[in-house]
Amino acid sequence: MKATRRAALSEDERLDTLGRLLTDPDIPKNLRVAGVVVLLYAQPLTRIVRLTVDDVVHDGEAVLLMLGEPASPIPEPAASLLLDHIADRDHMNTATNQASPWLFPGRRAGQPFRPDHLSALLNGIGVPVAAARGAAIRQQLLEMPAPVVADALGYHDKTTTRLLNETGGTWSRYAAGNHTRAPAGWVPRRTGDR
Repeated sequence: MKATRRAALSEDERLDTLGRLLTDPDIPKNLRVAGVVVLLYAQPLTRIVRLTVDDVVHDGEAVLLMLGEPASPIPEPAASLLLDHIADRDHMNTATNQASPWLFPGRRAGQPFRPDHLSALLNGIGVPVAAARGAAIRQQLLEMPAPVVADALGYHDKTTTRLLNETGGTWSRYAAGNHTRAPAGWVPRRTGDR
């Protein structure tokens, strides 16, 4: 039997799933947080399970997640859900895991959650990971230029450019790079020059 890959979620499906994860207290908190990161930031599970509590920056006002440069802001109510999860992570009560830095600690001391196990659990609560990632990255690309999305989410710029072309996005003429610097060899004209 040939494995088939599900198409990306529609934007309505993505938002409905996101809303359910943000509000349903019957879903385990770690699954809600992991699903939110997939649905908002199009992160692969192999990367999500490698996140540490130090990758979450809380400066008193904003909550940021270090996925790329710059860090990505986490909107409410996702920010509160993430902070609640950090305060009450699973598998922290064993003597060998009490100082675990992982955002999603695994059952084995010093190890993060396994991505294949997390994938099965997310699929079990109605979050098709590959389809959710596809929908999230496409939505990001409709809102921002591909190089900006690549930097912010830790993707390669060729990947985001290819996905942008597939989605028919409108950012095709955006020039990547630091736009605050003058081009090499450029010298500003002095007032008296003509």
